[in-house]
Amino acid sequence: MASNFHLPPVGFGPGSQPDEEEGLEYMHLPSGMRTYETHLPEVDDPSALSPALKTLADLATACEAAAKGGMARFDLSKLDQQNRALMAESLGQGEVAMKIRGIPALRVQEAVFAGVWAISGAGIDAVEVGPVPAAALSRAFEPYRAGLGADLARPAGVVNAPALLAELTDHSARYKGGAAHVINLTLLPHTEEDLDWLDRTLGEGAVTVLSRGYGNCRITATALSHVWRVQFFNSMDQLILDTFEVTSMPEVALAATEDLEDSATRIREVLEAIR
Repeated sequence: MASNFHLPPVGFGPGSQPDEEEGLEYMHLPSGMRTYETHLPEVDDPSALSPALKTLADLATACEAAAKGGMARFDLSKLDQQNRALMAESLGQGEVAMKIRGIPALRVQEAVFAGVWAISGAGIDAVEVGPVPAAALSRAFEPYRAGLGADLARPAGVVNAPALLAELTDHSARYKGGAAHVINLTLLPHTEEDLDWLDRTLGEGAVTVLSRGYGNCRITATALSHVWRVQFFNSMDQLILDTFEVTSMPEVALAATEDLEDSATRIREVLEAIR
């Protein structure tokens, strides 16, 4: 009489397979996200710091206006050393930094309050309030290293770059604002020679942005209008996303409306604590 009991197939079930976990390698995802922490400067005599306190109050008001589309700039060069030190301590350093080449060369550091930008350069000590500093928009594509154009000789290994350049050039010429056009190099076949040829043909603009909010994001303007190279790195400094964006300014570098509204609230909280 045949039995209804069947043994499990050989090679299946728990313990039947070799432990291969040691041989698996996973790409590290971004970690170490920065978060806002309230910092309250120690002030012995607020009456001596009224210029800095007034400027902070004006910054809060400007943040509310910028959330509705406004921009504002404050000159800090007239503040004395004590008031300037309070401003520096109150603003701190946030996630985004920028380098703007040219004349004058500018260094931009976002404060811990999103949308509040400390700007320094030769004879310049200022704070701007807005989604992004005005100079980062107006000077972005001024050639720091001129692009050599599509007529540049194509060495061996250049395969897909000419088609990508044609697409970028077309969208650059037609861009009038609105949503960004994105080319995701991470998902497209390309060679190192392709990337090198594109870099030489597009050149480099005046603005470089580093955002350190979640891993690192490096944003570089090309010398072709509205074309940016946007690269995301994880916490191990491995490139995990590589794109070109055709836009006025990549969204990752912009302070959002909600950020600016939140900055107004936080600045006022600092002011109340100091007073």
